[in-house]
Amino acid sequence: MDVLDRKAVQLFPGRVVRKDLVNSLKGQINVPAYVLEYLLGKYCASDNEEVVRGGLEEVKRILTEHYVRPDQAELFKARVREQGMHRVIDKVKVRLVETENKYWASLTNLQIDRVHISEDLTMRYERLLGGGIWTVVDLVYDPSLAHKGEIRPFVIQELRPIQLAGGNLLQEFCEKRVEFLRDEWLDFLLRSIGLEPTVLSHRLKLLYLVRLIPLVENNYNLVEFGPRGTGKSYVYREVSPYAILVSGGDVTVPNLFFSLVGRGRVGLVGLWDVVAFDEVAGLTRLANPQAINLLKDYMESGSFSRGREEITALAALVFIGNINIDVETALRTSHLFTPFPAEMQDLAFLDRFHGYLPGWEMPKLASSLITTHYGLVVDYLAEVFRELRKFSFADAIDAYFSLGSALNKRDEKAVRKTVSGLLKLLHPNGGWTKGEVEEYLTLALELRRRVKEQLRRMGGVEYWNTSLFFVDKASGEERFVPLPEQGETAVIPPDPLPPGAIFTVGLDLESGRYALFRVEVALMRGNGYVVTGAVGTAMKQAVRTAYDYLRANLHKFAIDKSLEDLQVHFQVVNLMQAKEGSQTASAFFIALFSALLGKSVRPGTVVLGEITVQGGVLPVTDLAECVQLARENGARRVLVPIANARDIPQIPPEILPGLELAFYSDPKDCLFKALQE
Repeated sequence: MDVLDRKAVQLFPGRVVRKDLVNSLKGQINVPAYVLEYLLGKYCASDNEEVVRGGLEEVKRILTEHYVRPDQAELFKARVREQGMHRVIDKVKVRLVETENKYWASLTNLQIDRVHISEDLTMRYERLLGGGIWTVVDLVYDPSLAHKGEIRPFVIQELRPIQLAGGNLLQEFCEKRVEFLRDEWLDFLLRSIGLEPTVLSHRLKLLYLVRLIPLVENNYNLVEFGPRGTGKSYVYREVSPYAILVSGGDVTVPNLFFSLVGRGRVGLVGLWDVVAFDEVAGLTRLANPQAINLLKDYMESGSFSRGREEITALAALVFIGNINIDVETALRTSHLFTPFPAEMQDLAFLDRFHGYLPGWEMPKLASSLITTHYGLVVDYLAEVFRELRKFSFADAIDAYFSLGSALNKRDEKAVRKTVSGLLKLLHPNGGWTKGEVEEYLTLALELRRRVKEQLRRMGGVEYWNTSLFFVDKASGEERFVPLPEQGETAVIPPDPLPPGAIFTVGLDLESGRYALFRVEVALMRGNGYVVTGAVGTAMKQAVRTAYDYLRANLHKFAIDKSLEDLQVHFQVVNLMQAKEGSQTASAFFIALFSALLGKSVRPGTVVLGEITVQGGVLPVTDLAECVQLARENGARRVLVPIANARDIPQIPPEILPGLELAFYSDPKDCLFKALQE
């Protein structure tokens, strides 16, 4: 036992358990952790090794005699028959069979589908109707009971959900919290969910804690995508009996929102505190306009419409999935919402997420991450968390900070809910400091900004302003929040490029998105030209146009070089893995002339636009999108066809500071403005 163990045992007698005991039993018996801890908390909550050993044997006996393993189903059914009544530990689900006007229970491991259960028990524990709950069941055998000519002898006489009951748990929780330093309490919470904090950085500790926010914050919408094996679903499967983890393919609109059983009953969102969707790529049954609109309404307001009726619920929604490419590639080529089915990559739906947890930062679960120390029984913790959902600390930031102008109402709501959740977890009794609130606010802004950054990549100019910041009321200092995965290195360097190199933005006709390209030209003995790189038909035509125009008009530029005895090698460096880049002939022309002259393009310059073989200049479509992409990748100057001058009002003013827009009317004008003085 270390210092934290001794403090835990002293302050929470009967409420703590050694987590290695849970892990050892978990390896032998496939039962949720909160079921094991329910028993371990009753019999092994002691620092006396002899008591622990005796309690462990008692827990094993109870599990042996009462926990139903699927391969022992027939043995337990026989025990119930021979004894007339036997107590079992199993997961119980209830459904209403309307054609029979009767509730039927099913016991998952016992593999019995039609078990008599009273309406009183069903109404007392409504979560039986929404996915089922683990319970201690008094199961009776009565062979005289028949239904529709078939004997249905099994009856649930009584059941007790696996959860802690009675007492003012939250008051006790808050009183004992005072005895811990903040960092001690953080470590204690992590040990309570089975993790060993001494091997984690402070940032990782807070990120793991974010997974718990949906358990304490009503209607909190969280998304986490990352590699496999990092424990994304563990909290929602093992830590609380008030959370349900559902497989993506099993979710439908009726069982999520409307009734599973009869009229007037709400679905999962009304029966559980947290509904977590595992493997979101499989949410095909929600990937339709009706379901997405219901999700949007619910995630925004905590309510949804059923006909003329407005139904409210408090369940938090968590979406979990795997990213199959590394984050750097995803950021370079697309966005971080790709695990969702294409139909669910709806901007308004995605904008409802209060936070995006960077699952790629989480280490894969290894034995070194699993604690062997004491933590709170998760059963107790779940009850306290449920009580905390009744409170809100969303206004705590107002004492010290104000939110920046870039945050809209939805952003502000998201940030406040995240801060409130962290404060409930770490300071349920209040008593936080300004520095602690600032730390939680910074993390909340990061989680929300990650959502906004992906929307900007997907939706363009509409979501341009992602520079989320807050203001210290005492000093007036503005503090911007970066995203670790984006880094600080710009794609377009501030230093001059070699002669023959230039950046441009082209339209990928297949995806409808703009992409950044680097064009490089090399000259060698020979004739004609070659093009290499990821070049589509439109870009090949742009190269041909630029080459033919310069070859035909070289005499107009007063240089004593010829293309006749040179082979020109155009290479296109595709920086975003687009398949095409139209509207780029001007850039090829400038790159070719730069190589011929041996003169670099001015630093930080991006050339937009198309020229014709006779020297005409064509405007680009979606100027604002092109300028935005150039600006966010480090451009300091953008050359734009003069015909696009009328499109300047479409560019968000936040993009323009520090960016020079230079207009050109013909290829020669473009050339003079592109090259170094």
